[in-house]
Amino acid sequence: MEQTKKVSPLFLVVKYVISLFYPKMEIIGRENLPEGPVIIVGNHSQIHGPLACELFFPEKRYTWCAGEMMDLKKVPDYAYKDFWSYKPKYLQPLFRLLSYIIAPIAVFIFNNANTIAVHHDLHIMSTFKVTLAKLHEGNKVVIFPEHDTEHNNIIFDFQDKFIDVAKLYHKRHGEELPFVPMYIAPNLNKIVLGKAVYFNGEADPSEERSRIKEKLMSDISEIGRDLPRHRVIPYRNMPKKDYPWSKEANS
Repeated sequence: MEQTKKVSPLFLVVKYVISLFYPKMEIIGRENLPEGPVIIVGNHSQIHGPLACELFFPEKRYTWCAGEMMDLKKVPDYAYKDFWSYKPKYLQPLFRLLSYIIAPIAVFIFNNANTIAVHHDLHIMSTFKVTLAKLHEGNKVVIFPEHDTEHNNIIFDFQDKFIDVAKLYHKRHGEELPFVPMYIAPNLNKIVLGKAVYFNGEADPSEERSRIKEKLMSDISEIGRDLPRHRVIPYRNMPKKDYPWSKEANS
C-alpha cells in the first residue's frame, strides 16, 4: 500500500502562489500515456521541466531529483556548479553567495514535493529501490536525464543508467515497462507527450539501454521540431540571447 508523505502546509501555500503566476501549460498527447506504471523522460528546460511537471502533469507522479538538492550541506556546491558556472567571472562571487541563500529554500521545496532522491554513488540502489516501489504502486515516474554534453539544438545528451530500472522491473514483475518521451516548451506553454517505447526484457540489457536512450532522444527532438518555431530553453544555464531556435526561420 502506498505510504502518504506528510507535506508541510506552507509548501502547499507556496505551490499555490507559484501556480497563480506561472503560465498554465497545455498538455498534448495525453492519449499516449499508458495506464499504470510508466517512466516519462523529458528535456530539463532548466527549472521549467520539474516546475511544469509539479504544477501541471495530469496524473500522480514522482520526479527524480538530484539528491544534492535535498541536502542542506550539498546544495551550495551543486547549485553553483550546475546552475551558474557559466556566468561571467565578475558575477561569480554573487552567484556563489546566492547558492548559499537558496540552500534552505531548495531543501524545503524538494523534500516536500513528490520527488525521489537520485544518487550517483553507491547509494544509487536506494534510488532504484524507491523508484521500483513507486512503479509497483502504479505511479508514473518523471526523469530528466540530460547532462552537460551538447547533442543538438533541442536537447543535450542523455545519461542512460536510469533505463536499468526497467531491467529490474522486468526481473521482478515479468512485465515490459514503457518509457514515454516528453517535450516541454515553456515559450509555447506546452507539454507534449509522445508514443511509448517499451523495454524488451529478453534482449541484451546494454543493447536495450542504448536503443531506448537513442529512441527517446530522437523522439523528443522530433517533437520539438514539429512544434511552431520557438526558442528552446536549454539544459545549460546560458544567456537568453544564446538560446537556440527549434528550427530555421523558413522551415
